[in-house]
Amino acid sequence: MSKQIYVAVAAIINMQQQVLLGLRQTYQHQGDLWEFPGGKVELNETTYDTLLREIEEEVGLQITVAEPLIKVSHDYSDKSVILDVWLVKGYSGVPVGQEGQRLRWCDIADLEDNDFPAANVAIIQALKLRVK
Repeated sequence: MSKQIYVAVAAIINMQQQVLLGLRQTYQHQGDLWEFPGGKVELNETTYDTLLREIEEEVGLQITVAEPLIKVSHDYSDKSVILDVWLVKGYSGVPVGQEGQRLRWCDIADLEDNDFPAANVAIIQALKLRVK
């Protein structure tokens, strides 16, 4: 049985209807692929609290408006993930890769499945349906 990880994920949308992406470090699981920022939910922490904490720690933004978008379960060979994805339409600050990761804004229409870990494909599809 592979280890299961519950993750809070942010699909952060700017005024130009672009989504913020971070490049996973080479040494990380699914390294050198783009991802939506977020992180593991800790014991006794709500998903929303994790979202707020992780986004501030990872990209330096303070979330002001967020709503649930989709939950995705995916099994990799070495671990299983549940991604609890939130659509973030309000935030303050300027995104900076606090962990040395590259960041970029990407038009939602330009998101390509093969640039992301497999678990992220459903998020891309949900964004393309939801954000016009």
